[in-house]
Amino acid sequence: MKYMFDWKEKIKDEELKKVIDIIKSDGLVLVPTETVYGIAGNALSDRACKKIFQAKGRAQDNPLIVHVSDKEMIKKLVKNISDIEEKLIKAFMPGPFTLILEKNDIICDTASAKNTTIGIRMPDNSIIHEIIKKSQIPLAAPSANISGRPSGTSIRDIFEELKDKVDCIIDGGECKIGIESTVVKVIDGIPTILRPGYITQEDIKKVCKNVKLSANLFKKLEKDENVESPGMKYRHYAPKTKCILVAKSDRQIEKINEILLEYKNACVIGFKEDRNLIKTKKYIDVGSKYNMEEVARNIFSALRKVDREKVSLALIEGVDKEGLGLSIMNRLVRACENKIID
Repeated sequence: MKYMFDWKEKIKDEELKKVIDIIKSDGLVLVPTETVYGIAGNALSDRACKKIFQAKGRAQDNPLIVHVSDKEMIKKLVKNISDIEEKLIKAFMPGPFTLILEKNDIICDTASAKNTTIGIRMPDNSIIHEIIKKSQIPLAAPSANISGRPSGTSIRDIFEELKDKVDCIIDGGECKIGIESTVVKVIDGIPTILRPGYITQEDIKKVCKNVKLSANLFKKLEKDENVESPGMKYRHYAPKTKCILVAKSDRQIEKINEILLEYKNACVIGFKEDRNLIKTKKYIDVGSKYNMEEVARNIFSALRKVDREKVSLALIEGVDKEGLGLSIMNRLVRACENKIID
């Protein structure tokens, strides 16, 4: 790491020039977005994108998402935009929304994992937006973490594992959303959610009457299956500690307490309302069960805290798969490698 910049209060012009020089030289920058931190590099450079895959230890068939500053940049990167895709762009960009589109050859094959499509996102964060706008370079920026680990929502959570893998770290404070973007592909004229995120199925229905969920949201895909979106195929968001998800039910707390009797060296990720009902001293509070936005902001930092507890097992309280709860459960199922108690 050559530089570490603190932009929590404001973007500093001289430091911004150094960041742009790094991007133009195919270097990597750890940068905040409104969702999670990203490892950013030039999406048009095969060399830069290969560095991203290497820094993360990411499988080569797991495509990156390309971040842009405006619609004009989108038009340069993709071949066709349908009327329904136009509606989705107008409704949800800038914001935590990624649209899978047919790519132009200008985007390198490494970024797209040799797919003919690419995920395009216009982030609603002043720091990454300004870097893209001033450099006029679209940024490939997957979540800032070693592949398989929980995404980073603050610099303190990811500094040690990434400080030697990037050229510059920008501290923009805590990410305000804390869960990755919703990834959508329009298939036969119908928006299909490939990865749920902050923009929910209900949000998209307000813009388009029909919305589908991919059959793979909670499915473990085989190694030879092709994917067009991150977060679909491999072990994701997981601590090193074994995790078990306890699904929402009338007996959820009772089941957790039964397991705690068997596993003495265990911790629980749960809600503040249940703290006194669950019989363990090692309790990681993710906020209120009645506030899914708060839970989404805290879930990745909670998963990272698990390993610091030095336990043999982590039990996680599940939520209903509706609204933002669908996205949270998608992350938790992946984090637990599909180990679920219904």
